[in-house]
Amino acid sequence: MEGVITTQVRVIGALVLRETRTAFGDTQLGYLWAVVTPTLSTLVLVFIFSTVGRAPAFGTSFALFFATGVFPFQTYSKLSNSLMTAISSSRGLLSYPLVKETDILLSKYILITLTYFMIIIVFFTTLVLFNDAPIPVRVEECGIAFFMLTLLGLGAGATNAVIFRLWPTWKQLEAIISRPLFFLSGIFYVPSDFPTDIVKLLSWNPVLHGIEWFREGYYGNYDSIVLDRTYLLTVATILLLIGFFGERLYRKKSIR
Repeated sequence: MEGVITTQVRVIGALVLRETRTAFGDTQLGYLWAVVTPTLSTLVLVFIFSTVGRAPAFGTSFALFFATGVFPFQTYSKLSNSLMTAISSSRGLLSYPLVKETDILLSKYILITLTYFMIIIVFFTTLVLFNDAPIPVRVEECGIAFFMLTLLGLGAGATNAVIFRLWPTWKQLEAIISRPLFFLSGIFYVPSDFPTDIVKLLSWNPVLHGIEWFREGYYGNYDSIVLDRTYLLTVATILLLIGFFGERLYRKKSIR
């Protein structure tokens, strides 16, 4: 059993390296550019909103409030979207006996998670150095919230991958369905700004809970009215079970 686990860890590690070279090239500059580009684009957005007088919904720094929403959201969104086509785009790797569909999903999950972790570190470090943000009050809470959103993204991505293999049109349909999430996940606002009925509707969005969790960890005095950690964990677990069990059933069906 230990030998099997060791082998699969090595396979996933090799796939991560391959995915890194494919996505960013063979130079370190390629990966650095992948980290710097989202950071600079977010800084540009912050500058534009600040110029037009956009005030943060909480705190005194619009850049900090926006970043605590947009980066956790982008992490989930990137995982959910990229993992959908990960297996179909790497179908040639499945000709190797040791490589399984789950290995492809996990390797891409690891790479995207590490990339966005680095993006978050770079961006918030920049804000702290320029005195536009304090150091997070509870770093461990921010870390847990980020990790939970990556699990949610992994579950959604794995589920999307199964549906996409059964029904290719799902890629276009999912893009339409998920687009409103950017406006429903609390990136520009806090839920307490809205009436109770609207807050109840927003609370069905698990991504919102992840962002609220992240903000509670960063700010010392941010008290979310919707945050339900158990709900986020439950949705992530359900999606992971659907995605990976669905993939296993699809694999068995394909072998037959």
